[in-house]
Amino acid sequence: MTRDDILDAAAQVFRQKGFHGASMSDIASALDVQKASLYHHVKSKQEILLALLDRALIMLTDHIASIAAQAVPADQKLRQMIRGYLSALSENTDLTAVLLFEHRSLDKKSHSRHVPQRDTFEALWRDVINEGVRSKVFDLKDTGLAVRALMGVMNWTLTWYHPDGGKSIEQIADDYSDFVLKGMLR
Repeated sequence: MTRDDILDAAAQVFRQKGFHGASMSDIASALDVQKASLYHHVKSKQEILLALLDRALIMLTDHIASIAAQAVPADQKLRQMIRGYLSALSENTDLTAVLLFEHRSLDKKSHSRHVPQRDTFEALWRDVINEGVRSKVFDLKDTGLAVRALMGVMNWTLTWYHPDGGKSIEQIADDYSDFVLKGMLR
């Protein structure tokens, strides 16, 4: 049993039961080990949660940063970021569900350690939108609000998206991009 095995199992358990509904026994059971064996590798559920949030943010930040660094216009970059982000959410549903829905379960100390990483991730989006404003591709009064609105729309997708549904995640990403970049007006 490796730390990665523990985190994978915990992500699945937390996604199914929620952080507060899950127990260390549930995680041990998912790993088919005794709870004492689990405690040999980790100290607490809180430690596991923080490790999962770190893992998710590192993965997402690395992925989105590589897109944000491309030398293309801001609108094209934003389209690719939306597609990349939604694809990452749908390909890593256990892990990203924990990030999106269980971060509120962090204790105060862990939360203060988590927030700067989250802010770094959000800054990637804000920087691209600000780049678009500077280059006059976008016309926005409040880029921070635009980022939060966009993240809210994309994050909520994880609650209703099904791979066997009517649209692929790529089609949904393209529709979101059209909505964000073109709006609803004729």
